[in-house]
Amino acid sequence: MKKNNFDVKDAIIAGSIAGVVSGFVKLGWENLFPPRTPERDATNPPQQFLQQLGVPSKFTHATYTYSGHKLPWVSFLLHFGFSTSFGAFYTVAGHYLPLLKLGQGTFFGAGVWAAAHLIALPEFGTVPAAKDQPLEEHLSELFGHVSWMWVTHVVAEELLAENNQRQK
Repeated sequence: MKKNNFDVKDAIIAGSIAGVVSGFVKLGWENLFPPRTPERDATNPPQQFLQQLGVPSKFTHATYTYSGHKLPWVSFLLHFGFSTSFGAFYTVAGHYLPLLKLGQGTFFGAGVWAAAHLIALPEFGTVPAAKDQPLEEHLSELFGHVSWMWVTHVVAEELLAENNQRQK
């Protein structure tokens, strides 16, 4: 569907690709600034959320091994699913509501962090109440979400601009 030379399909594709790229950035951020202690990360929030929905821990903690490291593929699946979904949503919705793009996605990222980590996840009992989360967790998650959405914005905008140039 096109509106003023805006193609929703192209935006979904660009936003999804941007979500994959920014998902890698967020993983890298969390390696430099881990949001949780190793004890609290023994069952990370994606795993905990799935378990709250009735998914057995044997599945939520399933791993694959790469270079001697056991890596949680189910958590990664949720991580990238979340990132690509929000990338596609942001890219499409930002066209119709340009206010979402304020600060090149940084304010949107901060809003997603607040809605998820300060309100929804504590309300569901997935993570502790915001007041009970350590400052390091707040800082890591806030700046991780801000950088995640900024990268989403930059990559999606560049992909759409290149696509528009090709179509001229």
